[in-house]
Amino acid sequence: MDKTIQLVVITGMSGAGKTVAVQSFEDLGYFCIDNMPPTLLPKFWELVRESGKVNKVALVIDLRSRAFYDEIIEMLRNLGNENTINGKILFLDASNEELVARYKETRRSHPLAMDGRLMDGIKLERDLLSEIKARAQLVVDTSKLTPRQLREEIFHNFETSESAPFHIEVLSFGFKYGLPIDADIVMDVRFLPNPYYIPELKKKTGLDQPVYDYVMNSQKTAKFYQLFMQMLQEIIPGYQAEGKSSVTIAIGCTGGQHRSVAIAERIAQELKQNYPVSVAHRDVSRRKETVNRS
Repeated sequence: MDKTIQLVVITGMSGAGKTVAVQSFEDLGYFCIDNMPPTLLPKFWELVRESGKVNKVALVIDLRSRAFYDEIIEMLRNLGNENTINGKILFLDASNEELVARYKETRRSHPLAMDGRLMDGIKLERDLLSEIKARAQLVVDTSKLTPRQLREEIFHNFETSESAPFHIEVLSFGFKYGLPIDADIVMDVRFLPNPYYIPELKKKTGLDQPVYDYVMNSQKTAKFYQLFMQMLQEIIPGYQAEGKSSVTIAIGCTGGQHRSVAIAERIAQELKQNYPVSVAHRDVSRRKETVNRS
């Protein structure tokens, strides 16, 4: 028996928020395609079914080309005839006044009024989309919504137990190799006791128990770790409330092999009690002799 594919067709008025919508569906684990010509859809569905790996798809369809209109209508009419597709239409709308303001702000031309008046293009598009809007299972007016509020609306209506959950990545690194540019939170632990200067620990890493124990058995480490974890427990829910799908916590020492690795491992293990967590050690295998030590 074929596996049912969850399909969301994202359409609506140009400037009503389709870019924010497709980004939100990506964070929910959907395979997203922006503005695929309807003539390519049969081949696309064939590839999806053959792969057997994609079960959630979001398609962004608009009227950048009026020639697509009849094909779009026919495709949407046929959604209900596909036994293996559970299709929904999300229609994004906004008032004429708000659409004009958004186009003025971005200084872009309307796709249906490239050489004419902006309002003419908006009115023409609204007329063309009236049938699609009537068929939509969900219509969202974004006139008074911020991008964050639109994201929350989409999550509220389409998030499931199978959606990509909020997750945390804990990353250790060495400052002498550069800061990780994708980190949300960066903590410098170079003030902690350094195992590098212990001969039997020098060539080991924070993944080795003797190094881990050396770092953790320090009173300075114990006090720091307690305070830092208290801060993380307070602020991580705030990232979730702001709609972030993930947070990267970067822990750095000089070389990224001893102190940062040990601390990152302990943080990851504790956070795993409440969140999906992955841990990575960017520089643990690198060796670069300098006057500074890890």
